Amino acid sequence: MGTPNDRAPLAERVGQLLDSGLPLTIVAAGDPVLRGGTEPFDGQLEPALLARFVEALRITMRAAPGVGLAAPQVGVPLRIAVIEDPAPVPEEVRLVRGRVPQPFRVLVNPSYEPVGDARAAFFEGCLSVPGWQAVVARHAEVRLTGQDEHGRALDEVFTGWPARIVQHETDHLDGVLYLDRAELRSLSSNQATAERWAQPTPEEAARALGFDLP
Repeated sequence: MGTPNDRAPLAERVGQLLDSGLPLTIVAAGDPVLRGGTEPFDGQLEPALLARFVEALRITMRAAPGVGLAAPQVGVPLRIAVIEDPAPVPEEVRLVRGRVPQPFRVLVNPSYEPVGDARAAFFEGCLSVPGWQAVVARHAEVRLTGQDEHGRALDEVFTGWPARIVQHETDHLDGVLYLDRAELRSLSSNQATAERWAQPTPEEAARALGFDLP
């Protein structure tokens, strides 16, 4: 994103961004900010500005709507992301995907590592790649470490759909889009996904589109 001025100090750029109004504009794939990685958060934003930025991420995520949003997706190369998932899905989907409600959380300087070897593959989308979904095989269980917005340590194991969310958002902070990990033969428009591949698992899509599941 070309504005605010990329050469301005980060706090100044974030302040200008927030002053431009909410919800913030979500950066689309093709913008270098999504590929450049992020710098660890180390007090670049003073507490009041950090609180405003976190609230802006929350508002923007909910307005999209989405279940997670990383700072680079609004043009800010800081290692900060937010997640929240009310999980309004049928019981069958909840059981198969392990999709359970997640409260609003702020992830500061997060990183993850797999717990065990199990992997799960499901259709996944991204607010920065609007209109499309693809099947991504991800770790079924991960350990997430980092801090919250108050500097308190996070060290938590996530499973099922919450594990997918934290992997997706943390990947954004490393310049990785979900398409980098996707089975590209599964790439489907949102309309095609809704009309053809709304089943709880992507097994039918794998057979019809010709790709393997883990």
